[in-house]
Amino acid sequence: MSLKSVILLVFSTVLACAGIIPAQPPASNQVVRTVTIPISILSDKDSRAGQSEEFVQAETLTVREAGDEQQILSIRSVSDSPLSIALLIQDDLASGFNLQIPDIQKFIRSLPKGTRVMTAYSRSGSVQIRQRFTDDLEAAAKSLRIVVGSPAVSPRSPYQGVSDMIGRFDAVPTGRRALLLFSDGLDTSEGVSLASISQSFDLGQALLKAQRKGVAVYSFYSPTITAEGNSTFAFAGQGALNKLSEETGGRAFFQGTLAPISFEPFFRDLVVALNRQFALTYLSTHMKKGYYKVKVESTNPAVRVDHPKGYYYR
Repeated sequence: MSLKSVILLVFSTVLACAGIIPAQPPASNQVVRTVTIPISILSDKDSRAGQSEEFVQAETLTVREAGDEQQILSIRSVSDSPLSIALLIQDDLASGFNLQIPDIQKFIRSLPKGTRVMTAYSRSGSVQIRQRFTDDLEAAAKSLRIVVGSPAVSPRSPYQGVSDMIGRFDAVPTGRRALLLFSDGLDTSEGVSLASISQSFDLGQALLKAQRKGVAVYSFYSPTITAEGNSTFAFAGQGALNKLSEETGGRAFFQGTLAPISFEPFFRDLVVALNRQFALTYLSTHMKKGYYKVKVESTNPAVRVDHPKGYYYR
């Protein structure tokens, strides 16, 4: 390797550790605005805990907004910023879900000190708040109860509850926000076809609200009595949950078409994702009001970047 190449490599590494990625600036006469989105940088070696090392391994990141490459200003670790998590459980899940409650309580108790947690259940016509946002992790864990497990309490759409919960994040300071949704993902209010379930109005509204509020949705598939044993419904519900999570920068967790044996492996992956979050700030060259698709990629094929797939500017 030539001396010039070595100097360039060292310079790039120093900039990366500082959280700054050089890029071509916009034209001097071009009007721009800053945009900040949460991203999670994950590698194949998910067992590694060093965030700065993971960041350097990400090499060059590129951001495209509405198809146009944008200039990245900085990438900062946000692991020390406040974390607010809301848990929303669908109350008509099959009774087997109750076996997962200890795992969920264990996850809540393991969260970092200062984390704010809210717990709630979605049911017919309303969301039942069990614990408002609190940093008392023990109180939040104890607020969980067994699900009713009856079609009589089925919500019209699980995504109406999601929209309700996202609005409640206004009560907590700005910082990292996540919603954990335990649901079968089925919204049959507009029909039972795969298309109607994956493109329902309530799902679309929940997705947009989450993007506007900067809430990453992590969904956990669990069947209801109605959908249990129906693989078509399972695939449709999982597809809808995956869409909601992917578009908001979260992840969808499921194990085939059946109820998972344990949520514990999912929670391990979730902790890794939350611990490797960064705030990416870039200059947007788009000044018109409207919805903009965003795509963040790494030049390293071993690195995956989870991020919101778009946002509204108004």
